[in-house]
This record gives sequence, C-alpha cells and structure tokens, in this order.
Amino acid sequence: MIDAPYEDAELLPATRRALLHRLATGQSEGRAPSMAGAVTRDGHLVWSSARGELPGGARAEDVQYRIGSITKTFVAVLVMRLRDEGLLKLEDRLGAYLDTPAGGDATVAQLLSHTSGLAAEARGPWWERTDGALRPGLADLFGDHPQLHTPGRLHHYSNPGYALLGALVERIRGESWYDVLRREVLEPLGMDRTTLTPAAPHADGWAVHPWADVLLPEPAVDTGRMAPAGQLWSTTADLCRFAAFLMGGSYGTGRGGQVLSAATLAEMRTPEGGSRAPGQSGYGLGLQVMQKDGRTLVGHIGTMPGFVAALLVSPRDGIAGVVLANRTSCFEAVGVAADLLATVADLEPRIPAPWRPLSEVKDEHLELTGPWYWGAAPFTLRLCAGGALELAPSGSGGRGSRFRPEEDGTWTGLDEYYAGETLTAVRTAEGAVSHLDLGTFVFTREPYGAGDAVPGGVDAAGWRAAEGVRQQVSEGSDQR
Repeated sequence: MIDAPYEDAELLPATRRALLHRLATGQSEGRAPSMAGAVTRDGHLVWSSARGELPGGARAEDVQYRIGSITKTFVAVLVMRLRDEGLLKLEDRLGAYLDTPAGGDATVAQLLSHTSGLAAEARGPWWERTDGALRPGLADLFGDHPQLHTPGRLHHYSNPGYALLGALVERIRGESWYDVLRREVLEPLGMDRTTLTPAAPHADGWAVHPWADVLLPEPAVDTGRMAPAGQLWSTTADLCRFAAFLMGGSYGTGRGGQVLSAATLAEMRTPEGGSRAPGQSGYGLGLQVMQKDGRTLVGHIGTMPGFVAALLVSPRDGIAGVVLANRTSCFEAVGVAADLLATVADLEPRIPAPWRPLSEVKDEHLELTGPWYWGAAPFTLRLCAGGALELAPSGSGGRGSRFRPEEDGTWTGLDEYYAGETLTAVRTAEGAVSHLDLGTFVFTREPYGAGDAVPGGVDAAGWRAAEGVRQQVSEGSDQR
C-alpha cells in the first residue's frame, strides 16, 4: 500500500462540499446565468460541478463556453513547437516571415510575451462584437497608431499581436492555425470538445443589467483574423486536460506523440514581461504568472462578450482550477478558480512520491556535492536525477538555482538570477576539482579558499582573531 497511486484517491466529502460551496457562492454573487468549475490533480479530473441553467441533460464538464484569451496560450504552444523543430527562433524578427504593416520589428518572443509595443486592440468597431469579415487581411488589423511603444521596452497587452502569431503559424505550416492546432495539440491531448465555433451542448452568452436581475443576449461572432486572440470554445473537462499538460505531464490520450517537452513548458511559465516582484503578476510566453497566498499560479484568463474563463495551475501542488461562466464581466470567476485550486491543495495536501535512490550516478558528479563557499557565504550543492545539480544557500540569504547538464560537461542555470548562466567545475592539471565557476563567480571548498582561484587573491596570513585585527590597526596608526 505504500506505493498506492495517489491520483486514484477520491476527494474527501468535506473537500467536495467546500468546492461546491465556493462555486455556488461565486455564481450567486457574480450573478452569472451559469458557472461551471472543475479541479484536476496530478493529471486526473477529481471534481466538477455547475450552478445555474445548463442545456438540458448536459453534464457540467461537457458544456462548451467561449474561453476568450485562453486561446492565446494554445497559439503560444504552436509557436513553441515551431521553435523546437528549428523552423524559427524566438529572437527572430516577425518581419523575416510575414509582410505586415506593423509588428515586423518585434521578435517572436516579444509578441508571445506582450512586449512588442503594439496597440492593445484591432482597428475599427469593437472587434469582439463585429464580424471578422471587416478585417480580412493583416493590414486591416491596425489603425493609425499601431506601434505605441518601442519593442521590448515594456509590457503592453496586445490582441493584434496574437493575430500576427496565428498568421505566423499559418505561414510556416501552410494551413489555417486552427487546423494545425487540432492536429498537433487538441487531438494528441484528447481535447475533442475544444472548437473554433460552438458545438452543442454549449452555453449562450449574456450580459446582466447592473441594477436589475435581467439579461441581454450577447453576439457570438466569428472574429476572422483576430481569432487567435480569443475565438475558441471549450469545456471544463478539456481545459483540465490542457492544464495537466501545462504542468509538464504527459497526460491525455497520447495520440500523436509528445506535444511539448517539459523543459519548453517550464520556459513558457517563466515571466518575460510584466513585474517579477513577489506578489505581483508577470507574463511568460503565452502564460500569465501571478502570486497568491504564497503560491505561484500560471495559466490564463479569458473574456469575450457574454463569457469569462479562468484556468489557473499550481505546478508545485500538481493542481489546477478551471472556471467558466456565461456572463460579460463576471470578475468573480478568476477568484473562484484560484480558490478551488487552493481548497484542494490546503485540505488535501500533496502526498510526496516515495523516495528512491538515483538509478545511476557518475563519480565526477558525485564529488561535486556538498558544501561550497562564495567568498565566506556557505552554499550546498546537491546531485539530482540525470546529472542535474541544485545549488542552495546554507545561510539566511543568497541566490540558488537548479542546473541542467550539457553535453560539454558544463551545466546551465534554470532559475532567476542564474537562468542561462554556465556552471563549470574547474579542474587542476591532475584532474582534481579546484573550484566552481558560475558566470565568473567563484565557489571554493573553504571560505575564501587558499590558492589562485579567487580573483584578487586571498591574504597570505589567512583568517585572524580579534588580537590580530587590533595589532594590524595599531601598526597602521603608527605608520600614519
């Protein structure tokens, strides 16, 4: 029983009631005609429900809602697949692939992270409520001032930017972005209920009067060229499959092979634009990143006339919360999704996987483990699976990071300050480890270890007690 699969365990009755209470409160206080919610844990749908009016006979997890800008994350996955196949580079200018009147000077990465400087909205009438036939070509997407900021200077959310990324996918693949999405992402992940246009059973979009409990139907138009910014329809069950995939798992039916590697998904979750300060939001490559109650949540929020959607993932907990509602400006949906996730994480915390020894280890890696010192600051280096390393401060402060092994015998940093930096084990002529070089920072086995490894050298007299310090100060005073 020690190795019993945790993912097969059902939620406790108290947890399920707490989830239902939160969803019911969100639907009631948000005055949503309907609200559907679901939670996935370790790749398995563990809870779903809905409140309000649903199509007759439909299961809550099978009802389609429009998911708005969550569509952008799907488009980002397509672009990252092109990058991983070597068909483009993130630092490439868009103009190298597309003839566009605006956005051509921005890089692919800048478009993905909303740092391209493009305007937030398309030109002409409110694009979310008007037919895409009004904007048949890329030139029709932009008004008189399409470029508001210098590319790369700041984070400025841009819907036309993702329309351009959809066109980029079409240019390289030679077919519509949605056909590519269906073949390369939706089918492999088993997302059969995620479509470009609604398929029954689906919810209708509504606006709710601010001062009276009455409804107004919202249009659900085909937005054409702007579709990659917010066109898709989906269900809570499908979005839970997508959420599990975003956490780096190989969940789903397995049709069509791997969609993206875990390393690429981790790259997408790393903030590129927006604030990186604790408690504030950032934006990765097609994913929003936020801090809430001590957790890092990634995912996306989506709105279209008549609909609000939220997909939030906690990779640390292996849990995701999804909420869909059919009301314009139902701001409660985001908080409900975060609370559904937190309810399961707090009431039924993750049971760690059984500890097991490494399947293989190299002696030259093992000898690197243990205490190291950057100057006099203590650190610990641990060996992980696959020859990866983890550096952590032993004291109250300092920068840590994980490192992946490279074929040339070095390691590349994966986190924060050391992301992308190279860690090298420097050896003597005899092959013994002299020190570690981390982006020019030197780590030695002893605090300010003797020898020539530390730049600027180490005082030959070494460490001294208080008497030696007083004597040095006295001699210095005599010399003056």
